[in-house]
Amino acid sequence: MSNNREYQEISLDLLVPFSNHPFEQYEGQRFTDMVESIRANGVHVPIIIRPTTDGKYEILSGHNRVAASKEAEKETIPAVVREGLTNEEAMLIVTETNLIQRSFADLKHSERAVALATHYAAMKKKSGYRSDLLDEIDTLTSAPVGRRPETRDKLGAQYGLSKNTVARYLRIDKLNPKLKARLDKEDIGMRVAEALSYLRSKEQEMVEGVLANGKRISIKQADELHEESKKGELNKTYIKRVFEPGYYPSKVKPVKFSGKFLSQYFSENQSSEEIESVIEEAIKYYFENKQ
Repeated sequence: MSNNREYQEISLDLLVPFSNHPFEQYEGQRFTDMVESIRANGVHVPIIIRPTTDGKYEILSGHNRVAASKEAEKETIPAVVREGLTNEEAMLIVTETNLIQRSFADLKHSERAVALATHYAAMKKKSGYRSDLLDEIDTLTSAPVGRRPETRDKLGAQYGLSKNTVARYLRIDKLNPKLKARLDKEDIGMRVAEALSYLRSKEQEMVEGVLANGKRISIKQADELHEESKKGELNKTYIKRVFEPGYYPSKVKPVKFSGKFLSQYFSENQSSEEIESVIEEAIKYYFENKQ
């Protein structure tokens, strides 16, 4: 990757979005404020781009600045051109620059997943990281989360997350786009999303088809699909049967914990996903060790 930081003015007409850009762009007042700032003062921070084979440039960092510049009726924008990048290096720039501009906590679940997965892939290719930590995450992302205890990995430490939460997000990155969208809208929860991530691509599509018809899915149903998928490829008939009323006749009433109770064990800086993960692991440990 070149260290040349000189920039040049690039015509906005020559810029194309990054393929499958995983981050949501600004809208509403935030976008309006950016447009007015650029109209009055121009763009002070250059965007980052790379050349394409057809003479244009792919945006790696600066999608919002480009959109706002067009709205402000500008013709060019300052840009740093990076040549010779691999797709992995390009994606790392996309995620890194978005994380600099936004708080990790402000990202949607699908955006967090792609950021962690991209950084994890980059870590695996660099020297200087302990292989036992990487092997541990590998194990956690190819088997149910929570079976491997102990060391906190560097990736989790970077974002203030537990290794189990990191592993869960790495799994979630394997969901198809429609199921990721359901997670972002909270139509499905983290545990359900994790279980569904183990399904084959066709199986995920069939589950999404059932959910698109207005069905809801519980953790128990998602775990059932995961377990059966390990035995062999699921078919549409079986998946629909799992969603039928009465398939799980007994229902457990939801339980809410008070803030006073949770504050005995968790700090205010811990996310709800991490708190949920710890409680889940404690319950698993209790029932697995109960005489």
